[in-house]
Amino acid sequence: MISTLLVANRGEIACRIFRTCRALGIATVAVYSDADADALHVREADTAVRLPGAAPADTYLRGDLVVRAALATGADAVHPGYGFLSENAGFARAVQDAGLVWVGPPVKAIELMASKTRAKELMAAAGVPLLAPVDPERATADDLPLLLKAAAGGGGRGMRIVRELADLPAELTAAAAEATAAFGDGEVFAEPYVERARHVEVQVMADEHGGVWALGTRDCSLQRRHQKVVEEAPAPGLDDGLRTRLHDAAVAAARAVGYRGAGTVEFLLAADGRPYFLEMNTRLQVEHPVTEAVFGLDLVALQLRIAEGEPLPTTARPEPQGHAVEARLYAEDPARDWQPQTGALHTLEMPDEPGLRLDTGYTGGDTIGVHYDPMLAKVIAHAPTRTEAVRLLARALERARIHGPVTNRDLLVRSLRHPDFRAARLDTGFYDRHLDALTPAPDEADHRTAALAAALADAATRQHGPARFGAWRNISSQPQVKRYRAEPDGTEHEAAYRTTRTGPVPETGERVVAAGPDRVTLETGGVTHHFDIAVHGDKAYVDTATGSYTFTALPRFTDPTDRTVPGSLLAPMPGTVVRIADGLGAGATVEAGQPLIWLEAMKMEHRILAPASGTLTALHAAPGLQVEVGALLAVVQDVQEEPKQ
Repeated sequence: MISTLLVANRGEIACRIFRTCRALGIATVAVYSDADADALHVREADTAVRLPGAAPADTYLRGDLVVRAALATGADAVHPGYGFLSENAGFARAVQDAGLVWVGPPVKAIELMASKTRAKELMAAAGVPLLAPVDPERATADDLPLLLKAAAGGGGRGMRIVRELADLPAELTAAAAEATAAFGDGEVFAEPYVERARHVEVQVMADEHGGVWALGTRDCSLQRRHQKVVEEAPAPGLDDGLRTRLHDAAVAAARAVGYRGAGTVEFLLAADGRPYFLEMNTRLQVEHPVTEAVFGLDLVALQLRIAEGEPLPTTARPEPQGHAVEARLYAEDPARDWQPQTGALHTLEMPDEPGLRLDTGYTGGDTIGVHYDPMLAKVIAHAPTRTEAVRLLARALERARIHGPVTNRDLLVRSLRHPDFRAARLDTGFYDRHLDALTPAPDEADHRTAALAAALADAATRQHGPARFGAWRNISSQPQVKRYRAEPDGTEHEAAYRTTRTGPVPETGERVVAAGPDRVTLETGGVTHHFDIAVHGDKAYVDTATGSYTFTALPRFTDPTDRTVPGSLLAPMPGTVVRIADGLGAGATVEAGQPLIWLEAMKMEHRILAPASGTLTALHAAPGLQVEVGALLAVVQDVQEEPKQ
């Protein structure tokens, strides 16, 4: 019987596992890096052990340190969560060799599924449907498009889509390099890339007594950079025959490797409805809460029960009820190439309504750093029908109060309300087609009104209290003006109003119903709108019933010394320089759009491109250099056309 469990992970998944442990009376142990010393998972654990350092390679990926921590704290079991060491057979073996209970599948099953190429061979023998592999050395134009994939690991690392045969050698090299950096294994394979395909998976649970459950399907087609954004259960639009075929294939895959515990068998579903095996994740999935909601189960509790040697419940597998949808809230800017964002998270609050669930590793006051995945939280909605679940989730995200770095919240709301999503027209190219529509330019009128509300709240704060009719003491014939820059788009707005004996009168015609330091009510065209305002430093966060706005207060006059050298390449985010272009140095000639510098932050790689053709006049970046946002990386001087004689 497990009495003390160490979770070899961090953030949201560690907090989620601790929640089940508390319900079962199991003591908990956290491990943490220096960057996570004050993290929520550390605060929630009964005991915590420091892993010196900040980089994952020095901390959460050090299996020897994790095992040592388990032994030092008297833990009798280890749960790996997902990511990091969760699918590392060597770590699983080390845990068991130390006399600890491994809350995961057998080492042999992890080894068999660790390589996607070997896994596909095994699945073919078990009769699971597969895509035929393509030998990159013999690929022809008829084989295009191709998908290159790392044989080890996941999360979209080492994946490339090749549409032109001439691009294949370079993309193979790039995919192998990324796979080596991410997983220590540069093996890459190729298979046909299926256009407009869906990503559908089956949750399995298996015990050591021969019991295997297929716990329904999930659709995970909405992805960015091959990483999931929105997931739901059950996968919509599947007929009974296809659903049965997927369940049977998943059970066959689990039995083929003698599986035990929680696992997920992933399939690609072609437009014609044919399924193809992708891989088996030998761990708990990020999106497991939608399955829990639909089946009324605690999958972590089942994992622990199975690890203790117990069989799955002898009663029949529970029947699914209703529909569940999960959205991953990321600290990233979708409109700017999904750039991850860092900084202080002042507020993270979701509505508390029936059917909603929040899984997170953060609370207000925490800091989002550069070392780990940018996911802040998972928001899950469960309702009797898909339509109700989608509506509930979209409205919950819309009403959430999230003050701090830029997030993908608005993208999630628009995605859930997009006609294609509402009609379950799903495939992995959703964001390729719709990203521009889902990240529109901000509405200038809405921003202007929100900026006005921020300015009125600021004025009320300076007058030490709420301002209603008659409370505005000073009288001025000149308008009061406050300037703001909207984040992250950078547009500037001026909020102007006159102060009178009866209260502030905006220059733009709104009627001020009430104005206090943290709440302003305005009437426009007979319609009343409420604005909740929170200020942190020079940032004002304005929340309304249908949208949220972030403003940076600006000085009345622009600082003439605030200038950037033309052609400067600035770091768009804090991160580490992992590569610079071959032969790049001061004096080099570059072409517009040429990749010059590669930055990595929060498990994502970003390329810095030449803004124009010209000469590189300065280079301050070097591999391994850690930079802050706005750091000067290089300068490209534009090529100027010679004047005609």
